[in-house]
Amino acid sequence: MAVPKHKKSKSKTHMHRSHLAIKEPKHIGVCSNPDCKQPVASHQVCTACGYYKGKQVETKKKDK
Repeated sequence: MAVPKHKKSKSKTHMHRSHLAIKEPKHIGVCSNPDCKQPVASHQVCTACGYYKGKQVETKKKDK
């Protein structure tokens, strides 16, 4: 089993993990619901109304 001979410094560790950061979705479109028109990431359900590709997928509970 391989064991490192020297400790990896903090800067080298952070450089190694630089690609693990959370990134913004690149493709942002508009909700297909005619009443909503909120910005939505592509291939995702609209968080405001629950529509995806013109059909209601999730039902939203109304706040009391």
